[in-house]
Amino acid sequence: QVQLVESGGGLVQPGGSLRLSCAASGFSLDYYAIGWFRQAPGKEREGVSCISSSDGSTYYADSVKGRFTISRDNAKNTVYLQMNRLKPEDTAVYYCAADRTPPYWVTIATHCSTDFGSWGQGTQVTVSS
Repeated sequence: QVQLVESGGGLVQPGGSLRLSCAASGFSLDYYAIGWFRQAPGKEREGVSCISSSDGSTYYADSVKGRFTISRDNAKNTVYLQMNRLKPEDTAVYYCAADRTPPYWVTIATHCSTDFGSWGQGTQVTVSS
């Protein structure tokens, strides 16, 4: 049974920081790519950041590059998203998702644009003064 549980969301002022956690159970992160996605009201879901299980390569959306950092702790079966210098436009429900490692020729950037197989329940991030 694949389960993903997000935590760490909340209300933060512009310029502040949050760290989101995604705890996985029922499978090993060794064989899955993990992505963070977000969806704001009236907007389409977008891929924020993804990390490969094969070589640890990462992808970041242009809107968060330089501000967000994705990391993985396989021993704890947990993936993190460190979010710094948050902006009001970062306000959204953030979801983590898992997908089995794709063929070797698929890049993490390409993989992050596909439909992942397993999803968490989401955690709300609100950036407001």
